[in-house]
Amino acid sequence: MKTSPDTMQGFYAAMGPEIADGLTLTVQVLTTGSWPTQSSSTCNLPPEILGVCEKFRTYYLGTHTGRRLSWQTNRGTADLKVTFAKGQKHELNVSTYQMCILMLYNNADMLSYKEIEQSTEIPASNLKWCLQTLACVKGKNILRKEPMSKDISEGDAFFFNDQFTSKFYKVKIGTVVAQKESEPTKQETRQRVGEDRKHQIEAAIVRIMKSRRVLDHNNIVAEVTKQLQSRFLPNPVVIMTRIESLIDREFL
Repeated sequence: MKTSPDTMQGFYAAMGPEIADGLTLTVQVLTTGSWPTQSSSTCNLPPEILGVCEKFRTYYLGTHTGRRLSWQTNRGTADLKVTFAKGQKHELNVSTYQMCILMLYNNADMLSYKEIEQSTEIPASNLKWCLQTLACVKGKNILRKEPMSKDISEGDAFFFNDQFTSKFYKVKIGTVVAQKESEPTKQETRQRVGEDRKHQIEAAIVRIMKSRRVLDHNNIVAEVTKQLQSRFLPNPVVIMTRIESLIDREFL
C-alpha cells in the first residue's frame, strides 16, 4: 500500500503533464498472493480511460520485470464532473462500472439496456444493480428509465436526466457491494493462495541455500520464516514439505 503512491509519483514524473486531458489516474498495485480476492469481473473501459491505463501498464512493466497486471474493474471508483441543464455542475462519486455506463452518455441521450450491455460488457447481475442505483434511487436518479419501475429488464430504455439537481456539489451514488463468498469460493481462494505461497517458500529456501551452502533443518525453517514474515507467516510443516519437494527435484 505504501509503495503505490511512490509508483504513481514516478508514473506522472515519467509521463509529464500531457498524460491525458483532464484525467487523473490513481492505481493501487496489489500482489495476488498477499491480497486474495474473488475472481475479477472485467468490463470495457471508455477509450479515454483505457488510453491512460495502457500508459500506466507500459510504465509499470517497463520498471518491473516478470510481473503481470490485471485490472480489478469491479473494485474501482471514479469521480465524474458532470454539467446538467442550466449550467448546474456536480461531481459524482461512482463505481468504475457506473462510470463506464455514464460516459456512454457523452455521445447519446438515450440507450437501451442491450446497447449498454454490449458497449460495456459488464456482467449482467452487476449491470442491473448499477442501472438500478443510477435510475431508481430517489434524489440520485442520474438516468431516467422507461418504463418506470424498480426492476431492471432487458427491454428498458435509459435517458440521461439533464434536469438532475442536488443541494450538494459532490454526490455519492451507491456503489456495488461485493457479494459474500460462498464456501466453495472460499476453498478455491485458499487453494490459490496456498499454491502461490508454495512458490514463494521454495524461492526463499533456494536463495538461502545458495548463500549458506549447508544448513540444518531448524535453521532453514528459521531463515525462511524471517525472510517471508513481512508478507505472511509460513507454516513450518509447509516449509518441510517444500524442502522435501526440492530434494526430490534435486534442487537440494
